[in-house]
Amino acid sequence: MSRLLNKFMADDSGATAIEYGLIAALISVALITGATALGNSLNTQFNTLSTKLNVT
Repeated sequence: MSRLLNKFMADDSGATAIEYGLIAALISVALITGATALGNSLNTQFNTLSTKLNVT
């Protein structure tokens, strides 16, 4: 029984899976933040263009 417990305590595969999950979450947050910033910038550009076209 103690050998099984020692083997369980030495197993690092769960920690590796958690690390990969955290990396994936951080990449997702960065992509969402970038897409939001790009979307806001494009929205501003299109609104400016629309205003200039409607002046005539």
